[in-house]
Amino acid sequence: MPDVVPVLVHEAAVHIPNLGIASVGGNIDSHHDVFLVDLIRKRRGVKKYLTKIMAKIVPDLVGLSAMAWQYDTCIKIAHLLKEVQPQVKIVIGGYHATLMADEIAESPESQWIDFIVRGEGEEVCRRLVNALDGTDILADIPSLSHREGESFVHNSLGQNLDLATLKPPIRDKRRLTWGYHLMNAGIETLETSRGCTRSCNFCSMKNMYGRTFRTYPISRVLYDIDDIYYKRKVRAIFITDDNMVLNPSRVMELCDAIIARGYKKLRLFVQADCVTISQHEDMVEKMAAAGFCSVFLGIENGSERNLSTAGKGDIVSASKRAVELCHKHGIMVIGGLIFGFPDDDAESIRENYEFFKEIGADAAYCQIITPYPKTGMRDQLLARNLVTNKTDYRKYNGLWANVRTDFLDSNELQYQFWYQRQVVLGWWAPPESVRRQGRLWVWVWRFMFKPFLRIHYRRVMEKYGWQGRFQREIERLERMNTFADLDDY
Repeated sequence: MPDVVPVLVHEAAVHIPNLGIASVGGNIDSHHDVFLVDLIRKRRGVKKYLTKIMAKIVPDLVGLSAMAWQYDTCIKIAHLLKEVQPQVKIVIGGYHATLMADEIAESPESQWIDFIVRGEGEEVCRRLVNALDGTDILADIPSLSHREGESFVHNSLGQNLDLATLKPPIRDKRRLTWGYHLMNAGIETLETSRGCTRSCNFCSMKNMYGRTFRTYPISRVLYDIDDIYYKRKVRAIFITDDNMVLNPSRVMELCDAIIARGYKKLRLFVQADCVTISQHEDMVEKMAAAGFCSVFLGIENGSERNLSTAGKGDIVSASKRAVELCHKHGIMVIGGLIFGFPDDDAESIRENYEFFKEIGADAAYCQIITPYPKTGMRDQLLARNLVTNKTDYRKYNGLWANVRTDFLDSNELQYQFWYQRQVVLGWWAPPESVRRQGRLWVWVWRFMFKPFLRIHYRRVMEKYGWQGRFQREIERLERMNTFADLDDY
């Protein structure tokens, strides 16, 4: 989908290729023609581009993947594709399709959909393509929902895939969109594992894979790195694993294998949990030696009560220790914070930002609790009548207040989430580790972009004040994922 999380860095500075659709495409049997389009690179002309590419390829089947907040755009695109090429079949998949298959099948927009994939898509889509070619049977494909007359039939769910059997994702010329970047450098993606065994109740993971953790063979991971490093000539890799470090001994084995390969200037980015990082300094040291330069840590909150509500347990001390160990070994930390818990008020929101500043993480990725479908968090919030937006999923991306607290309504929560960040965290100051990794764009930020923004926002503040500046920012964010050429669908 072309939708991005409404943060400036995602809109322009970072475009990472979608690994999910690339993996699905890479596992279609080789006698079929497969092409990959990632609309994050076509945000300014979605209809024009899709109309042109459909006429050029004339596909028999188009697969669309969308998160909950991208689903509205997904349906508009499905409608467009059916109008452009009425005979084309549409299959949708991803988290939202998996969790909401029953509701989607019974909705008015299901008229634009022919198939729904629930769960992992590689084997289901491989067999679906073969069934449309006459060499498989739709009713025999686990985890597939398919039409019979005017309604959908939901086949029984299949088992999780053996990752060792999967073929590599598409990264070659079959990928028709290009220009993926992290600031001024190219970037690619790979995964070394799937799933997470943690008990966070705000996460949809268990609905996709169950509470499981599966790994790729290390030989396969090295194949992916070789493909990216030598064939694509890309040195930055984002590892998409939900929680790569659940098996520290395996992480160290992988790091040893990467080190033995002798890659030069390889930069690896990953996400991990604070508890495991905090308990395994030997693993952190090995990761740094292998080229891991940045880790996203789910710090979530500085309040023990809020962490308990989120099903995280008391990880405050683990968060501090994890940041300390990463910094000791030269790894940048992007900390994830969550706001909008039932007990939150303006003071507790400020304290949470101050906690983040105290532990010294290098950058913050902040979100508001989002009542994602079929999660334990949603059930809790609904039971307390704290969900204020139950059905409009367009704002279910973590940046919008779809809930209230016992002390703040949704509007005030949205404001305090924004305001307290401005006054506590202030302007981002790139740490030395970041300056070493990206001297050009850091220089541009420090000496060109940030000074310009300081002048701009000083004038905005003089004219509008905090509330006026906030409203202007909200209006900008609301425009970010609007696509005028899709308005008629």
